[in-house]
Amino acid sequence: MAHSILIVDPEADWFASQLNAAFPGLEVRAARSAAQVGDAAADVEALGCMPAWISEDLVARAPRLRWVQAFTTGTDRFESVLAGRRGVAITSTRGMHGPQMAEMACLLMLSLARDYPRMLRNQDRRVWDRFAQKRLYGKTAVILGVGVIGAELALRCKAFGMTVIGVTRTPRVLPGFDRMMRYEEIEPAVALADFLNVLVPYEKQTHRLVNARVLAAMKPSAYLVNIARGGVCDEDALIEALRAGRIAGAGIDVFTQQPLPPESPFWGLDNVIVTPHMGGQCDVYNALVCNVLKKNVQCFLEDRIAQMVNLVRS
Repeated sequence: MAHSILIVDPEADWFASQLNAAFPGLEVRAARSAAQVGDAAADVEALGCMPAWISEDLVARAPRLRWVQAFTTGTDRFESVLAGRRGVAITSTRGMHGPQMAEMACLLMLSLARDYPRMLRNQDRRVWDRFAQKRLYGKTAVILGVGVIGAELALRCKAFGMTVIGVTRTPRVLPGFDRMMRYEEIEPAVALADFLNVLVPYEKQTHRLVNARVLAAMKPSAYLVNIARGGVCDEDALIEALRAGRIAGAGIDVFTQQPLPPESPFWGLDNVIVTPHMGGQCDVYNALVCNVLKKNVQCFLEDRIAQMVNLVRS
């Protein structure tokens, strides 16, 4: 029987065309949504998709499943759904999000510092309103989570003339960082921040890592930028700090509940910029995913699971 893979994605047909061209002997099945999967999962061995498309029901309908390729860096959703399925490998696309995520962090820092939403509101009202502007030059960016994305962001912050401090489990010398501090030093670290950029993965150890104590340690003039995961921040504590003016503002791309409900207080706060989890997106996203997918398909076909790119579990 030929090896088979199911791709569930709005662009599943494009992924299928790429895999068919690269691996003629591979049976590729495509579904543009979970509703279109039908019987395609019945005897499939591999699955590639975004977190939104994997579910207990889909996995239950795929008893021969041996490998899942996440189309994202974060795999917490995949690990949760597959917790009871031994022998199913999980791989991620870690490493491909650095440039676009770093650019999103810079966009939010610049927009917060210069109050860009106010400029857009004035333009919409045709109001000529010149107001004081803050610059990034000379400011301190604290990067909570020094991985691939954090390293990319540090270099861009240095290009703006910022001082850059990393907060990490494993302090080390990296280009772009002026100083490294440990997780245990998070409160004295954030006290130095003009911008706190949250980039840690979401896991048990980072659940609400940015809590009321951490927020209280920040300067009233400081901004928080979260492009990691919603669960990393205590959102109730953050809303309270923003309302009370204990921090200057926040740029938030990720939330505990997504889509962010219309009744969420975040929508109505003037010192908050809300973006709909777009940090990792870019115009070449599918091509970047496909590069990782092809490498791992090759390993899968040759039964080299241990050599897969970004192997999270085997």
